Amino acid sequence: MTFLESMNVELKEILTSELKKEVVAFANTCDGIIYIGVNDKGEVIGVENSDDVIERAGASIRNAIKPDVSMYVTLNVEQVENKNIVVIRVQRGVSRPYYIAEKGLKPSGVYIRQGNSSVPASEDYIRQMIKETDGDSFEKLRSLNQELTFNYADMIFKNADISFGDIQKKTLGIIGEDNLYTNLGLLLSDQCVHTLKIAIFEGKEKGIFKDRKEFKGSLLKQITEAFEYIDLLNKTQATFEGLIRKDERDYPVEAIREALLNAVVHREYSFGASTLVNIYEDRIEFLSLGGIISGLSLEAVMLGVSQSRNEKLADVFYRLHLIEAYGTGIQKILLNYKNYNLKPVFKAETGAFQVILPNIHYQSETEENIEKQPLGLDDEYKKIINFLEQGTKSRKEIQEYIELSQSKIITMLRELLSLGLIVKIGNGKNTKYQKI
Repeated sequence: MTFLESMNVELKEILTSELKKEVVAFANTCDGIIYIGVNDKGEVIGVENSDDVIERAGASIRNAIKPDVSMYVTLNVEQVENKNIVVIRVQRGVSRPYYIAEKGLKPSGVYIRQGNSSVPASEDYIRQMIKETDGDSFEKLRSLNQELTFNYADMIFKNADISFGDIQKKTLGIIGEDNLYTNLGLLLSDQCVHTLKIAIFEGKEKGIFKDRKEFKGSLLKQITEAFEYIDLLNKTQATFEGLIRKDERDYPVEAIREALLNAVVHREYSFGASTLVNIYEDRIEFLSLGGIISGLSLEAVMLGVSQSRNEKLADVFYRLHLIEAYGTGIQKILLNYKNYNLKPVFKAETGAFQVILPNIHYQSETEENIEKQPLGLDDEYKKIINFLEQGTKSRKEIQEYIELSQSKIITMLRELLSLGLIVKIGNGKNTKYQKI
């Protein structure tokens, strides 16, 4: 009897460590048979002490391959040409990709069958196998990196007095049913590949960088450090109501917190780009990838409707008391601006969601000067300045336009002159006023 290698048949003269690779390839690709005791030419050589070979082969398959593939493998001794050979039958498994444990869930550890050979799978092929078996939810998929540590997460859970052992990791979805780390685990681990970038610009446009910083590691670490960094930049302005001093930040602290959490917790992590925070003189922009989840509109989100893209990640943040009930973040941001004329802006585009927080103390130079005018005259001062934008005007023309008394107009013009907002041209009856 002659054997031939093929897509479904692999020949081995003796048992070697290569057996693991062949079993992984069949389990990932198609049903197959491995014959031990048959050389490359298809000639039956036979094996001595076949029971020992089966025992060692079975142990290798059980201990060296993850996830457990033994339920899809059978080992038997068969007699061919009066010689014993070991026959290993492998079925295509349902928990693909299978991999050699010591190599990890990467091309050097994941093999597939091509023709009559077992070859390393590409990272894209590995991801595709994961999606086929685990579904499309990014956070539930098996992480390609299984060598994860949770030093920062351990500290955060300990500070919150919440247990964070293997049992809790399974409950949270950090460890899957196959005892492998999920992408949720990757996001919370010290090895998280996603980052958060903050850029500070001079003025109101993306022109000159004043500073930039990138935050890495666990998402818990990124959020903590990014919030602390933004908080340092959130200046305090002092105002007085009579003798009472009132200190107020440029941006409501809770609005920053909610916008930052929203950008990190609800973004699409299938994209590799960073979460972005851009800080300008007059605003802070939070930009996260993924946009609004399919089926929801911006209008629905503004009403408080919520469907989290990363439910398990949101649940972790909820358990750590970092977020409250779903759908309250935007409402909190709006509530924090309730007493101001400026309002936050929310934009939803295909693949992106943006929250813009206005600086409640930002004013142009002209606005700052007008703010210093006596109470009750703001509108009239602005009317004069707006009228002078049309060209030079006399005192009489201004008076007719504003419809105030002559003495009141003269007083207001003097104050605008002293503030440097307008200039006087000419003298006497020919005197006119012009906006600077």
